[in-house]
Amino acid sequence: MINLYLDDLRDCPEGFIVARTFEEAVRVFQEHTINLLSLDHDLDEDEQGNELPNGYDFVKYFCENGLRASKIYLHTDNPVGRKNMYETLLAAQRRNFIDGDIEIFHNSITPNKYSGD
Repeated sequence: MINLYLDDLRDCPEGFIVARTFEEAVRVFQEHTINLLSLDHDLDEDEQGNELPNGYDFVKYFCENGLRASKIYLHTDNPVGRKNMYETLLAAQRRNFIDGDIEIFHNSITPNKYSGD
């Protein structure tokens, strides 16, 4: 089992592997069993300034595909994005789209750090 940190900019915390895009996160889930999942909301823009698929898009993918992680943390600084991701995960549990024993946390498990590397 691995711990996955989905974030386009922040430093990857010790004990996690990082996915910088929605697509990378999907690939990691296809290849590994996930223990801890930590999610950012905003995942950059393309060359034309259009928002790329974000953490909320990943939450919807996670729920639609019945994926699994033991615990999910939301480390985003975007308060609206955090609320949307959190409420969607809880609703998916109530509707049995995702396992009811997944622990979902409204906050981060690690401090957010940016080194610029």
